[in-house]
Amino acid sequence: MDIMTASGPKSQERFLPPESELDEKFILAGGPGGQHVNRTETGVQLRFDTAQSSILTSEVKARLLKLAGSRADNQGVITIEAKSHRSQHRNRADARERLAALIEKAHRKPRKRIATKPSRSAKKKRLKAKRHRGRIKAGRGKPGLEE
Repeated sequence: MDIMTASGPKSQERFLPPESELDEKFILAGGPGGQHVNRTETGVQLRFDTAQSSILTSEVKARLLKLAGSRADNQGVITIEAKSHRSQHRNRADARERLAALIEKAHRKPRKRIATKPSRSAKKKRLKAKRHRGRIKAGRGKPGLEE
C-alpha cells in the first residue's frame, strides 16, 4: 500500500495523502476572537482531488466520494472546511485529520449483508398479534344491525 501513515494525537494510524496532492486555501472565519478574526484568515479550505490521486484504488475512490457526500463536487474534488479554532495552525491540523479519517473509513470494505428469514414461530406470533389488534379495533366501532 502506497499510503503514508502517521501517528495522530491519540497515537492512532491515520491515512494521509502526500502534500503534493493537497491544496490549501485560507479563508476568513467567524466566531470568537474579536477584531482579530475579522482581519486574519484563520479558516482553512482543504481540497483533495480524488480523480487525480495516485495513492487510491478505484474502489476506495468510489467509496470515498460516496462518504464525502456534498463535500465532493462533480469532478471528484473533496473540499473540507475547518474554521472552528482561532488559530490557522489548529484549523489546518483539524482539516487534515478529518480528511485522513474519511480516507481511512473509505479503505474499510463494507460487510456483505446476509438476508435472514423469520422463524415459523415468529410468523405465528406476529399474525396472532395482528388478529388481536384487529379485534380490538373492530370492537371500537358502532354496533351493527345483528347486535
